[in-house]
Amino acid sequence: MSSQAFVGFFFATCPRGLEAPLADELRAVGASRIQAVAGGVGFEGDLAVCYGANLQSRIATRVLLQLGRAPYHKEQDVYGAAYAVHWQRWFAVESSIRVDVTAIRSPLKSLDFITLRIKDAVCDRFRAECGSRPNVDTRGADVRIAAFLDAHHVMLYLDTSGEPLYKRGYRTERGEAPLKENLAAGILALTGWDAEEPLYDPMCGSGTFVIEAAMMALRIAPGAGRGFGFERLLAHDAKLWRGLRDAATAVQQKPRPLPVFGSDISGRELRYAHENLKAAGLDEAVELRKADVLDVPPPAPYGVMVVNPPYGVRLGEQQAMADFYPKLGDALKGRFAGWRCYIFSADTELPRRIRLKATRRTPLFNGPLECRLYEYRVIEGSLRRPRNEGAAGTGPH
Repeated sequence: MSSQAFVGFFFATCPRGLEAPLADELRAVGASRIQAVAGGVGFEGDLAVCYGANLQSRIATRVLLQLGRAPYHKEQDVYGAAYAVHWQRWFAVESSIRVDVTAIRSPLKSLDFITLRIKDAVCDRFRAECGSRPNVDTRGADVRIAAFLDAHHVMLYLDTSGEPLYKRGYRTERGEAPLKENLAAGILALTGWDAEEPLYDPMCGSGTFVIEAAMMALRIAPGAGRGFGFERLLAHDAKLWRGLRDAATAVQQKPRPLPVFGSDISGRELRYAHENLKAAGLDEAVELRKADVLDVPPPAPYGVMVVNPPYGVRLGEQQAMADFYPKLGDALKGRFAGWRCYIFSADTELPRRIRLKATRRTPLFNGPLECRLYEYRVIEGSLRRPRNEGAAGTGPH
């Protein structure tokens, strides 16, 4: 198949709430017919666009190539739709496969059975065309097939990404409860940070925000250090891919000290952050120190703060967060005037307890967990104490 002749329809998945900035990224790599829906963005493009989306998107989770779409009423209809796809044109019978199925409002009861029927259809099609069938490997498959069922239609895709795109290829240590890299990058995009302003994460954990910020500032393509699923497809154009990767490397800047700062009260988390920065080749780009967010002075007179506090899940943690948020609000008001502060949290009590007026609240999802990104433009005298503060509850339920 000629890469010049190929134009396909793709769907890039992402954390819910980040569809708009993802659409901007796809537009930048040449995608057309862009359509954002909940949980992702559909677009049209050739192989160069597919490769560019995988290489350059900081927000996408996967880039899926649609190979089939059909109405269905029962399981056999799904089998028929999968059998109708010429899978043997896309990957070799020697490739191992994995099938993943998701559904919204599907009348079919068992996704496990649907997954099995799609596997059967793919293998049966190969047996009919090639005389043998691919092996199934649920862990390290060469090729991933994705199916999505709504109430009336089944869509069948090849996963061109392989490992999810938030796996940048550098991470050695995660630390506790990290954000996925693409969610962190999307949050940075929503703050409007321009890569020239100082950026500070005072509860940086294993360093996800500051590493993503440094990669953005140095124009390091997020996929520069990893491989992709499209490299194992028959339509892969190695020369085209090599050219795109070389072009990305050519604009990448050498690591240098940046106005990107992180701190954490936990020495263990800081060690993880140091190790991850070193693995990414960014240890000289970001300044880290051990500090308590409630006491730390700002690293610059102005800038963007982004922070993801721990969520109060258990009862004791709820009370701890109920005590923490008013102190955090006081710390921001007392020392961070002139900063745009962004707090990402699933804690619905945060806006009431922090005693600052949010200038914007953006709904986002961290996996299945509904969260908000709260923007606080901190100015002198912005402390706001709610009425009946003593009657406040103990935290989220």
